[in-house]
Amino acid sequence: MTMLDTAALDRALNRLPHRFRGPGGVAGIVKDGKVVARRAWGFADMYRRLPMTAQTRLPICSISKQFTCALLLDQFGDPATLDDKVGEFLPNYRERLPTVSELCHNQSGLRDYWALTVLQGAYPENEFRREDALPLIASAKTGHFPAGAHYSYSNGNFRILGELIERGTGRDLADLLAERLFVPAGMSTAVLSPNTRVPPDGVIGYEGNDDVGFLPADNGVYWFGDAGIAASLDDMLAWECHIDATRDDPGGVYNRLSAPAFYADGAPATYAYGLRQDVYRGLNFTGHGGGLRGFGSYRMHLAKERLSVVVMFNHGTSAYNAATMLVDAALGLDTATETIPPTDWDGLWLDEAQGLVVRTVADADGVKLHYGPSATRATVAPDGIARGQDFSLGKEDGRLLMLRRSENLTVSARQLEPVEWADATLIAGRYWSEELEAFLEIEARDGAAFAVFEGLYGRGPMERMYALAEDVWIVTSRRALDAAAPGDWTVLIQRDAAGVVTGLSVGCWLARGVTYRRVI
Repeated sequence: MTMLDTAALDRALNRLPHRFRGPGGVAGIVKDGKVVARRAWGFADMYRRLPMTAQTRLPICSISKQFTCALLLDQFGDPATLDDKVGEFLPNYRERLPTVSELCHNQSGLRDYWALTVLQGAYPENEFRREDALPLIASAKTGHFPAGAHYSYSNGNFRILGELIERGTGRDLADLLAERLFVPAGMSTAVLSPNTRVPPDGVIGYEGNDDVGFLPADNGVYWFGDAGIAASLDDMLAWECHIDATRDDPGGVYNRLSAPAFYADGAPATYAYGLRQDVYRGLNFTGHGGGLRGFGSYRMHLAKERLSVVVMFNHGTSAYNAATMLVDAALGLDTATETIPPTDWDGLWLDEAQGLVVRTVADADGVKLHYGPSATRATVAPDGIARGQDFSLGKEDGRLLMLRRSENLTVSARQLEPVEWADATLIAGRYWSEELEAFLEIEARDGAAFAVFEGLYGRGPMERMYALAEDVWIVTSRRALDAAAPGDWTVLIQRDAAGVVTGLSVGCWLARGVTYRRVI
């Protein structure tokens, strides 16, 4: 039996409000099927002085995905029985349709529909109704990789699953979640609360930090299947206790969710049924995070150690880092690792296969990688390889080699020569995407460049645009309907043989390779 360092855990819990600063939060630990510690601090609403408690329900956001998949398995058994229904949601799709299992495992290849709302002209504060989602999902004609080949996070996968469950059972998703999952697990106050404009228990999510202050986040998203559940810390700890109580039942819902999964080529997958199957400091765990503007959460379960940790904030600080800090304390893990100072790691690279810019920045703590929606960090080992959470970086023949095991993806990126500035008047104009049936307009204003997207949701805000290298630009997108926002969109300019700009491609990690042709 793994012993718990209760003194270190208590010290770590005391430090959470200082290390992860914000209006409020909750955290709890389950060991051997029992709640051994729980904390709530700060305020659910600072203006109304509403305290945060272990009973305050918070949006758990994408942690909801595992519950959607659990309900799917509970109601239908083999996901393949619903494969013939997927085409109803993708009537214009020209490629091989993903299976329901590939939706569950984030292997569909479908571009993330929340990221695409940016390209369709949505403002961050827009109201996004239930009826707004399916037309956007249905508009897809291609994916950004063949189904089953890789992993890419796509909320639309789980929105389809939620709709499949309701259509297949003829019942309301909220009622089924309560009856089949919440009540059996003892989650007495958990609910499906899909309208983010009306969070339960009066809780407010806050954007900002101590440098700029905290302001209430303005969310207008309606989501379910991909997110939408609201639960208290006590509810989430009950879920962790339920997982432990059913650990020896092969048919138990969590054992089914965390069963091994594979890619089409037979390689093992590290994401299945709304759960990440990962390794932290040599310890296997299953877990997931959740985010909405003003909220962040993470839960992780270490089956062998019979340890679970849950952290939820009503601000955007990293709940994952808080959760791993508690795991370190609970198990007495030594956080020291042998590293060497990074040298010659600053670089700008182009992953041509994915159409994405890669940036590496060295600092005293290692190498910061800019590739996905947010920066991730790697440390350089004595063998010269920089390793981060489930990825590694190396250099060979002037190229950056990146292995992303969890995505079944190997990247060979060529180095780019950075530019300080480029003349945006040469690319200014209006562009049309047949894939999205939407426009992009680039405007040059006295040496500066801006982009505006126009589509299903109107004409969006002006976005900043910067040149990185010859015919390589980025459009920065730090706020969007969903959180985290897509981040940097790589814009690759396309020219004909005479050097005339004819089009471009736009992509981020969540939605790659969207092509546009110049119309003006």
